[in-house]
Amino acid sequence: MLLKTFGGAFLVTAGGLALALWYGGTTGLAVAAILAVLEISLSFDNAVVNATVLGRLTEKWQRLFLTVGVLVAVVGMRLLFPVVVVCVTAKLSPVAAYHLAMAGGDLHTPGSYAAVLHEAHPAIAAFGGVFLLMLFLNYIFEERELTWLSWLEKPLARIGRLKQLSVVVAGGALLLTANFLAPGDKPVSVLVSGALGLIVFVLVNGVGELFEPDHEGSAPGLVKVAGKAAFFLFLYLEVLDATFSFDGVIGAFAITSDPVVIGIGLGIGAMYIRSLTVFLVRQGTLNEYAYLEHGAQWAIGALAVLLLLTIRYDVPEIVTGLIGVGFIGTALLSSIIRNRRASRTLRESRGFEPKPLRVSAH
Repeated sequence: MLLKTFGGAFLVTAGGLALALWYGGTTGLAVAAILAVLEISLSFDNAVVNATVLGRLTEKWQRLFLTVGVLVAVVGMRLLFPVVVVCVTAKLSPVAAYHLAMAGGDLHTPGSYAAVLHEAHPAIAAFGGVFLLMLFLNYIFEERELTWLSWLEKPLARIGRLKQLSVVVAGGALLLTANFLAPGDKPVSVLVSGALGLIVFVLVNGVGELFEPDHEGSAPGLVKVAGKAAFFLFLYLEVLDATFSFDGVIGAFAITSDPVVIGIGLGIGAMYIRSLTVFLVRQGTLNEYAYLEHGAQWAIGALAVLLLLTIRYDVPEIVTGLIGVGFIGTALLSSIIRNRRASRTLRESRGFEPKPLRVSAH
């Protein structure tokens, strides 16, 4: 099971590190390995949330997530996306953007590839922050039988009975961000990008629900979608996965400005995250540890807020990673405690309580 699920990731690691060594020598190899480890350690919440969506797809679509989908994640987001951003921001042709990327220069070199991409960060962070905030709000405003932080989740679910509250809250957060966090020359771009993030979420999520068949009375997680519903759910999953990668792609330029090494390192990490997502689905981990999804969703809410804050403030990636690990680790511990209590209750209900000692009468 382990080799079957992670075999592709192992092959990509070997090939990627060999390519990094050939391209950049031992320095390129070391930097690519560091970026891969960072991507894996900072994206565990991504794997958990993706698993909740992927679990609704058939095995055919799960395989596509590991094949076709990974091309979008690695080639599209890690290699082509930064080039497109530079083309649009600096008004350059793709060829000129490529030459600019290969020319080098760091974040502090005016006009360099890294600096131009960093200049576009407020707009990128606004799109990603609002998209992830919508994901979190849609989850936390929905009533569900099982809650983790019940003292907070239950009141929020009751408030969430107000239709479209998540859109109202996300829109308000975007207005506050554009007004108080956006740099002096970027309020409009932040506002437009954030609005686009909200529109994309509502559109992709809504179309997916539109084509999803109604299986009223079926147990959650047992019904797999297919056809158009599966396609739009897969599309939603790809957009979600891409949104998670925004901060990693931008943050990687703090380590190196070489786009090839960045693409290799982040691509290796992305492959492991996708394999981990499939592993969680096939092992039934989310069913076994019931609060994991809750922890991941709270981690997403924190990431969304941090992304919006990075429009004005520098937030180290290690902070983002530790917050995500903290939420998921606590949720995992809570799940283990819950499982032990349920197991003890089950044993007691079946009559496995310790029997009183008999005392013989003399």
